Amino acid sequence: MPVLSSLLNQYPHLLALSASSPIWAGTDTGYASNRALMFQQLPTAGLPFQFQKWSEFERFAEDQLVTGVIEDLSEIRWDVRPATHLGTLENRVADGVSNFDDLSGLVALMHCLVVDLDTRLAAGEELPTMPPWHVQENKWRAARYGLDAIVVLDADSRERLVTDDLADVIERLAPVADRLGCADELALVADMPARGASYQRQRAVAERTGGDLVAVVDSVVTELRDGLGQ
Repeated sequence: MPVLSSLLNQYPHLLALSASSPIWAGTDTGYASNRALMFQQLPTAGLPFQFQKWSEFERFAEDQLVTGVIEDLSEIRWDVRPATHLGTLENRVADGVSNFDDLSGLVALMHCLVVDLDTRLAAGEELPTMPPWHVQENKWRAARYGLDAIVVLDADSRERLVTDDLADVIERLAPVADRLGCADELALVADMPARGASYQRQRAVAERTGGDLVAVVDSVVTELRDGLGQ
């Protein structure tokens, strides 16, 4: 559970990079990820509680089962949740990803973050966390502003542009990626801000076509089929 709680410090990085739902019911919402805010309205969805011990999660899960809120653990639909049947953490932060380069980069980033935190915890390090109000604010900022979000970095309330901090995160994780054999995939993350996140590319197509949403959908389908720059 300490790994999950500490991973929330990089929540806005993961959401900003993957944000791809600016349009809802034919209207540009002004959000980079409208999905993130819509989905959290479900009572078992949204940000996880920051438990420090596994026993605390077990108590929570038992309460949910006894009161009928859920029928099985898969119905706890947090943005990051324990995959109890695998002994892993499941990343549900990201919007739908429309090309395999972005997908490969995001998977490598998540993998490296979790392995790094788990290694540090096993070595006896107390992992950094933030108060839940900072975590909640970061989610909103990343959902609203995407790669232009200025996010809270730590419990001391320091702030920074998410893309500037992302560059340092990638550099810090480079040795981890080397050990895991995903250095090339992690390097793809560094290029994502330059080529734009999906929400930015969708808006560019909408602007170029006078708001033609069919053209926006076609562009996303083309990305998935042919990749970027095709």
